[in-house]
Amino acid sequence: MRRLVDPKYMQFPFRIEAGGAAASDRQAHIREQIEQVLFTNPGERVFRPYFGGGLRQIIFEPNNPRLTDLVKKRLVSSLTEALHGEVDPSSLEVAVSAEEETLAITICYQLATIGRSEAYTIALAPEG
Repeated sequence: MRRLVDPKYMQFPFRIEAGGAAASDRQAHIREQIEQVLFTNPGERVFRPYFGGGLRQIIFEPNNPRLTDLVKKRLVSSLTEALHGEVDPSSLEVAVSAEEETLAITICYQLATIGRSEAYTIALAPEG
């Protein structure tokens, strides 16, 4: 019997396993959605031109307080829209820190229907 409380979602990035499409639980699905927002550049999606955080472009910008403010505002806006219905919008918090050559982003949120709080951190540094 399949429970509606914890349905399965198609995994991102999409891949095929022996039994069909790979699946994720709800918590993993939300983290995967966050990754999509972080690594999609605004304008990359035709029908959603403002979708995305554009972190691949931002990583090469000089570290300063204006950059962290810009990243935070862009991500809060994009994540609020992308996670609508999945995450309680009043619980969404984005913290950005830029130290030396690393841009660290921590996203804290609460799942809308079950009230479980989670945090997702990603640290980016230019390769080379």
